[in-house]
Amino acid sequence: MQLTPDEKKMLRGGQGAAVKEALELQIEVGRFFGAKRLVPISNAHMMGDIEVMGDSGKAFLQRMSESGAHCAVPTTTNARCIDFEYVEKLKQDPDEAAKERQLIAYLRKMDVITADTCINYQTLYQPHLGERVAWGDTGTVIYANSVFGARSNFEAGPAALAAGITGRVAEYGFQLDAHRNGTVLVNVKADLDDLADWGALGKLVGEAHQNYFAVPVFTGIKRRPTADQLKHLGASLASYGSMGMFHMIGVTPEAPTIKAAFGGGKPAAAMTITSRDIARVYAGYSAKNNPLNLVVFSGPQQSLFEMKNLARLLAGKKIKPRNQLFVTTSNGVKSAARALGYLASIEAAGGIVLEGVCFYILQNIGQMRVENGWSNLVTNSAKLANIIGAHKFNTILRRTDDCVHIALTGEDR
Repeated sequence: MQLTPDEKKMLRGGQGAAVKEALELQIEVGRFFGAKRLVPISNAHMMGDIEVMGDSGKAFLQRMSESGAHCAVPTTTNARCIDFEYVEKLKQDPDEAAKERQLIAYLRKMDVITADTCINYQTLYQPHLGERVAWGDTGTVIYANSVFGARSNFEAGPAALAAGITGRVAEYGFQLDAHRNGTVLVNVKADLDDLADWGALGKLVGEAHQNYFAVPVFTGIKRRPTADQLKHLGASLASYGSMGMFHMIGVTPEAPTIKAAFGGGKPAAAMTITSRDIARVYAGYSAKNNPLNLVVFSGPQQSLFEMKNLARLLAGKKIKPRNQLFVTTSNGVKSAARALGYLASIEAAGGIVLEGVCFYILQNIGQMRVENGWSNLVTNSAKLANIIGAHKFNTILRRTDDCVHIALTGEDR
């Protein structure tokens, strides 16, 4: 790789052992992907919870923090696996909670902002067109590349931290112009009225084109989508298709026209999505004659607008006894929801709002499923419906108001 004089100095240890190790890691990543150089970044966002990193990851963070590592650019953390106020209520392991606190302390010592959110692009930082960042969570990366026109690849936890420490990232993948052109034309002839509809659209496209470098180009969208709608679409595409980018004609910054979205080339494939296709997605889920006793709004975390809508749907109502409804959001959103009265409405109905976590990586989630008799998990998040299956849940994707109806009655419409 072609290194600058400053990078060569880093590699010789001129800025300390931690910077040297971080740069060595990035060079190896770059070599693996055929990168010719490193490029500067302005922001990093990393996975950094004990459930994902384990004891070895914790030891790595301890060693890096004790060797003087310090972030050169603003660096934030993704959702964690423990809400410390609910450790006892959720019967989580107190020893793992203690490790999580230690891990947070190591990160803060390195000047990492432990914001613990997977919606940093809504609540913390919005990069601009062409800006290079190093983000880790797949939902954050596809949003950065697509909606903002920024540049990032899926950066693993250590790689994202290394980027934060060095202020650099290897130039490959979506850092390059060559991979940012559209490859699949998606003609949308469907009414997308609910957030779950956008997730269902992402599921259909992602499952049909499972390729990191597949870049769908959406046309025919009947309305200008909101940030939350684009969030659910991107998270679903990344989950079902491992995709890191999409274009939407007249909406995303690199797609003012179809010609621009495809870089002057032609699509390698094309597909049409209708309202019937979306309906078939919902019809493909079944309760399998088991109770509908768990509803989850998570993956991604809820925005303040989503919290307001949930509060409206639950106002003055009560969740069915023995049913449970979980909501996950960031510290900032939960604080605002509390001040605005949304939190009180959700909790008065019997909902549990967890802060700074995502449901699918909750510590001890598998044991929780067994102890609470959770067979089915109902959600409006297509991403969560996909990934939580790893913990042996049977998932059911439903529109937002249908999810609330199930929480209140235990019955599907």
